[in-house]
Amino acid sequence: MLLAHLALICAAVFTGAALYINVVEQPARLTLDDTALLKEWKPAYKRGYAMQAPLALVGCLLGLAAWWQSGIPWFFVGAVLMVANWPWTLIAMMPTNTALAETDSQSASRQTRDNIKRWGMLHGIRTLLGAFATIEFLIGLS
Repeated sequence: MLLAHLALICAAVFTGAALYINVVEQPARLTLDDTALLKEWKPAYKRGYAMQAPLALVGCLLGLAAWWQSGIPWFFVGAVLMVANWPWTLIAMMPTNTALAETDSQSASRQTRDNIKRWGMLHGIRTLLGAFATIEFLIGLS
């Protein structure tokens, strides 16, 4: 069950990071003026992506391996929830991400703020996917 425990750790770390973004970082950045808001979002997004994308993939692979090893379906469901972050990000979030990334910080406006608010709501789905994956892995281990 080592693989299942490692999948759980990946899911829990992913969820903790995603929750931090939604509960702490996003509300704090929204207190900034439009220019500073975008200047903060750009590097934070790059760093978050670099952390969360591999966690989602590794958590999925470990969950699939735990399912294959044990036959416990909860691990399969958790793995699918972890990897669901990839299509969600690429399909639902990417237009907003691209619009923000292509906006010059000096050109930041009310639209930029609205896009970052939208981004935060979309990111909340990532948090939920991670949380549900964590729960699935916990159930599988119990």
